[in-house]
Amino acid sequence: MRTEVLAGLVVALALIPEAISFSIIAGVDPRVGLFASFTMAVAISFLGGRPAMISAATGAIALVIAPVMREHGYDYLIATVLLGGAIQVVLALVGVARLMRFVPRSVMVGFVNALAILIFQAQITHLVDVPWQVYPMVAVGIAVIVAFPRVNAVVPAPLVAIVALTGFTLAASLTVPDVGDQGNLPDSLPSWFVPDVPLSLDTLRIIAPYALAMAVVGLLESLLTAKLVDDITDTPSDKTREAAGQGAANVITGFFGGMGGCAMIGQTMINVKVSGARTRISTFLAGVFLLVLVVGFGDVVALIPMAALVAVMVMVSVGTFDWHSVRPATLRRMPRSETAVMVVTVLGTVLTHNLAIGVVVGVLTAMTLFARRVAHLTDVERTVARDADGAATATYRVTGQLFFASSNELYTRFDYADDPERVVVDLSDARVWDASTVAALDAITTKYARRGTRVEIVGLDPASAERHERLTGRLGGH
Repeated sequence: MRTEVLAGLVVALALIPEAISFSIIAGVDPRVGLFASFTMAVAISFLGGRPAMISAATGAIALVIAPVMREHGYDYLIATVLLGGAIQVVLALVGVARLMRFVPRSVMVGFVNALAILIFQAQITHLVDVPWQVYPMVAVGIAVIVAFPRVNAVVPAPLVAIVALTGFTLAASLTVPDVGDQGNLPDSLPSWFVPDVPLSLDTLRIIAPYALAMAVVGLLESLLTAKLVDDITDTPSDKTREAAGQGAANVITGFFGGMGGCAMIGQTMINVKVSGARTRISTFLAGVFLLVLVVGFGDVVALIPMAALVAVMVMVSVGTFDWHSVRPATLRRMPRSETAVMVVTVLGTVLTHNLAIGVVVGVLTAMTLFARRVAHLTDVERTVARDADGAATATYRVTGQLFFASSNELYTRFDYADDPERVVVDLSDARVWDASTVAALDAITTKYARRGTRVEIVGLDPASAERHERLTGRLGGH
């Protein structure tokens, strides 16, 4: 319990500047981001499928919904959050979580590495044009986080660093950037809020594109983060429940005037990897502590130097990065295609500052390289035999997986001019996967028919035979 409580406290302290920063990105009052972080964390602790994962207001969601706030105002933004949460629930019910199995390991590694880079990049703004005392304070904070676990493994090192640097700042009367400089903290509890927007198709036309983008981005980040925590803790989680929980938490957040959110990889790493939390208690307490800190002890929290939080987040980024993946020995052993997918994922994420775009680009790259690799595994072997009457039969034995990438050139592997009047295409060692393959077989049959040659296709497994029978002759003859 001590671990869970202290982990929740550290996460709450780390959430405050992040939530304020994301509020600024979205163009809303800092209270909107802070309230969203409270309601998301508390709601997901009950509704989510991945214990110990932290959900709150995030930069990705802020970027998606910022145009709504800028062009249409606060009420439309909240309406977008409500619709986005509802879409997430629907996506969960139709099984979107099962799509996670199509995300290869190389994309996951790229996702983690890109995330570490983005977390580190986000701290640079707090190190530019600041008093010189900030730099040694960050260095001391990092040293405490690295060294303290060797002295005491019970108390989270990030909490010690935050308390020590705050005490030093106050004792030395240093004038350095603190949490209070990031924006005004709320002095009251969140209240029920219903957006004042007309219930019309025009409203839906305005908010639907942003709500859909918010739903997809939020689910993608949340499910990838859940998978990462599964790997770290060696425990399974219910991805469908997590997806539905994210949607429900966003609906609850919207009705309390919050800006919406999703899983936060940085704070989740603090909770799980740095602090050692494993249960829903830490997630729930992170939200409760956040509210208590900003409402009840806002004046004290405002005094925490940003240098302390920068030190914590820098160490989170270092711990998040998969250093093994970039070692020369690993790169030499790893297939080039796997490394290429990882690099594309990292570049796509870092250049766009959008994890969803990076992951989608990485998955598409992985699928393209896989299709290209599998396409070359298809082989065609020709033999000619004669029966007792001297009639010749050419048999083509096709081996491999037949789909759009491998079957488009299949018709070029046949000797139409020199083949006898009977041709057998043996697919015993092949499988038909799509309409492109059926169209290729139709093209082969048609080309032979023009020469008066009879073609017989044999060896189809039941699934391939059903697909071939359903589509053959009905694809336009191209």
